[in-house]
This record gives sequence, C-alpha cells and structure tokens, in this order.
Amino acid sequence: MVDVRVADADAAREDAFDVRHEVFVDEQGVDEALEYDEYDEPEADAVHFVAYSDETDASDAPDADPIGAARLRTADASNIGKVERVAVREPWRKTGVGRALMLAIEAQADEQGLAALTLHSQTHAAGFYRELDYETIGDEFTEAGIPHVKMRKQLDGDEH
Repeated sequence: MVDVRVADADAAREDAFDVRHEVFVDEQGVDEALEYDEYDEPEADAVHFVAYSDETDASDAPDADPIGAARLRTADASNIGKVERVAVREPWRKTGVGRALMLAIEAQADEQGLAALTLHSQTHAAGFYRELDYETIGDEFTEAGIPHVKMRKQLDGDEH
C-alpha cells in the first residue's frame, strides 16, 4: 500500500526532490540544471506530491524513505493542469506507486476545478498513462535527450 501526500512542508518537498534526482539525474542522466526549475521554488504555483510506503509512517518518521514523487501545475492562465516530474524509485516500479501518484494528482486537479491534464511522457511509459485514460496527442519529440510524447486526459469530475 502507498501513502501519497501533498508535499507542503520543506522536508516532504526535499523527499520529492531526492526521488526525482535519483530517477532523472542519476539513472537517466538528465542534466541537473534541466531537472530543477522555477516551479520547484517554494513560492511557485505548483503542487508537489510525495509517496511513501505505508510500511513506514511518514508522519512520525522524518527519515522515512520516499518512494515516488510528482508535480502538478496549471499551465499558464488556462484551466488545464500539467503533470510533471513523475518518478518512482526502481524497487517500487510496477507496484502501484505511479498509479497512486496519478490518482492523487487527478483528485487535486478536480479540487482545483481543472478541465484537463496534460503531460510529456517518456515513450517507454506511455502505455502506463494510456491505462489511466490519457491519449497521445502529437508526434514523438525529444526532451532532455529522451524521447517523449504529449498526452492529455479530459477531466469531468467523476471518480478516476
């Protein structure tokens, strides 16, 4: 089981950043300057999520290991959210952590009244997002040296 939380405290945000660094910078070789941006600043209009295994009580154990992270922001002045920086540590992949993160993001998006979500999926992960009803829009492109596709999901306020 997975406990996904909004990372509204500094320690939780650092946990999210640790997961992202391990997955994107260490594993995939993304330049650290590309991985961290203005939306990671505390005053930025972005919601960060961090996942913990419920085998550890994150609320009582500040040193509990985070297992996944993601970020949601509203794209410009539109009513469309952008899902970014979805990352799950290797031992936890294909165990439901990514799905739990995405469901938490979709719940937050509904709460914010967003009409749709978009994301840039690494091509190898597009099937995961398709299972969550995201549709590919457009052609493959390269971002941070990695092939991606743009995907979108219309939100309607129903259960996800």
